[in-house]
Amino acid sequence: MYLEHYIKELTKNEYPDFIDKYLVAPSLLRLKKVGYFCGMDYASKDIYNFSEYISRFDHSLTVALLTYRLTNDKKATLAGLFHDISTPCFSHVIDYMNEDFETQESTELYTEYIIKNDNYLQKILKRDNIDSEDIINFKKYSIVDNERPKLCTDRLDGVILTGMCWTKNITKQDITNILNSICIFNNEDNDPEIGFNNLKIAQKVLNVSKSIDIYCHSKEDNYMMQFLAKMTKYAITKGYIKYENLYYYNEEELIILLTNINDTFLQESINTFKTIKKEKIPTIESPKIKIRSLFPIVNGRRIK
Repeated sequence: MYLEHYIKELTKNEYPDFIDKYLVAPSLLRLKKVGYFCGMDYASKDIYNFSEYISRFDHSLTVALLTYRLTNDKKATLAGLFHDISTPCFSHVIDYMNEDFETQESTELYTEYIIKNDNYLQKILKRDNIDSEDIINFKKYSIVDNERPKLCTDRLDGVILTGMCWTKNITKQDITNILNSICIFNNEDNDPEIGFNNLKIAQKVLNVSKSIDIYCHSKEDNYMMQFLAKMTKYAITKGYIKYENLYYYNEEELIILLTNINDTFLQESINTFKTIKKEKIPTIESPKIKIRSLFPIVNGRRIK
């Protein structure tokens, strides 16, 4: 499987043993059943045919391992590990529901609350003499998070995971090549930023990123994301679930709960979501969705 190969390549030189005790934090374990692809693992297989299941836990782990590989920085690594801790069920679908189509950051508001209320996590942070703020504010680590069109571990990992499982234009050899060509440069703002020492590999990442942008702006993805957003909002409006539940349930629990509710409209909607055929997807008005622009640094110079 691609994910197994990716993790093996990430840890070929060194594995950061100190993260093991963090991997069993209850708030992080929930993410094992929150999919990386925004609830679309439960959608019609005629629309989405992912090559393997990738969870937000998997993404959190690979971002952390990628960060450590580049920096050997313990705090930055943990910030990468917990950067998606407030991801709700269905991920960016909830940003759609909140009408945050462009930045898709509305769900990050719970990050501080979740981290500070995970008693196990707080205990081991204290034991390691790490302040909660060092991992809550992950955006202060430019290697972990950076403004587009700059590159960071969160963004590069997203390209790799999506390229290998959804657009399927990244091979195992591509993964190895990418990891072998990334390094850190100081950018125009004199901040550390991931770049490449190989133009051909950088161009490959750019091409995959562009293909992902096309998929995310397709009428099929636009329709399915909005469909699930409306279905979730309906369940909240009817009082079947609370908005806060999205941050504490996992997707498996939530799908089971919704499927067992005696509501004809909701059950018909769930069935449509799971079985709709590609040719039945209507063209609907598209909101201004986030543009996944990427202009990486190659050998010290930014390219477009």
